[in-house]
Amino acid sequence: MIHSMTGYAAAAREFAYGALSLELRSVNHRYLDIQFRLPDDLRAIEPALRETLVGQVARGKVECRVAFTAAPGSGKALRVNGQMLQQLETLEAKVRAMLPGAAQLSAADALRWPGVLATEPLPLEELQAGCQDLLAVVLAEFTSARAREGEKLKQVLLDRSAAMERRIAEVTPRMPLVIAAYGEKLAARLKEALGSGEDERIRQEVAVFATRIDVDEELSRLTAHVSELKRVLASGGTAGKKLDFLMQELNREANTLSSKSVDLAVTRAALDLKLLIEQMREQIQNIE
Repeated sequence: MIHSMTGYAAAAREFAYGALSLELRSVNHRYLDIQFRLPDDLRAIEPALRETLVGQVARGKVECRVAFTAAPGSGKALRVNGQMLQQLETLEAKVRAMLPGAAQLSAADALRWPGVLATEPLPLEELQAGCQDLLAVVLAEFTSARAREGEKLKQVLLDRSAAMERRIAEVTPRMPLVIAAYGEKLAARLKEALGSGEDERIRQEVAVFATRIDVDEELSRLTAHVSELKRVLASGGTAGKKLDFLMQELNREANTLSSKSVDLAVTRAALDLKLLIEQMREQIQNIE
C-alpha cells in the first residue's frame, strides 16, 4: 500500500498508581527523523522504542510523546534516608568540634537536606513494559491512519495521471497535421524569400524544421512515464522518492513539448500537462 507521511494515533493505560499515555504524530520530511518526549524516569527505554519505530516507518518527521500522570490520592510515601542522615550527623559533630559556637541543626534543617527525604521509586520495569505494549497498539493505528491517507493520495494521483493520458491522446494524432501545415507555411515563406529556383534548398530547410518541431519522442516518453507512475502506485511500499523522480522527468518532457510547439492546441495541452504535474508533485511530498 501507499502510505502518507502524515499521521496521528494515541493510547493510554491505567495502573493502580497512575496513567501512562503514548502518542505518535508525523509530518512529511525528506528522511526519517524521530524525536522523543519522555519522562526522565523512562529515558532508558528510548533505544527500544526507536528500534521499533525504525522497523515500521521509513520516512517522515515522527514525534513520540510519552507521559505519566499519578493517580489522585496515590501520592508517593516519603521515607527518611537513614544512611544520609547518619552521614549528616557525623559531619555536624565534626563541624561543632572545630567551631564550638556553631548552631545545632534542627529537625527541619535535616529534612531539607538534599537526599535525606526520599520517595518510593516507580515500578520502572512495569512502566517500561507498559510503554512498549502501548507503542505496539499506537503504531498499529498510526500505520492504518497513514495507509488510509495514502490511499486518498494514490487516488488523486491516478485521477491526474488519467487526465494526462487524455491530453496526450488528444495531441498525438494531431501532430502529423501540425507538422504538415507548418511545413507548407514555412515552404511558402522560403519560396517567397528565395525564389522558385531554390526548391531543393527549400525542401531541406522544411525537413530540418519539421525535425525540430517533431514531438513524437516527447509524447512517447510522457506516455512511458505515466505508465511507470501507475505501476509504482500499484506496487505500493516506500514510493515517495521514486514518484518525485518521475515528476521531474514528466516536467522535463512537458517543458520540451511546450518549447517545440508551433500549434496553439499543443501549447495549451503542454500547459495543462505542466499544471497536472505540479498538482501531483504537491501531493507526492506527503507520500512515504
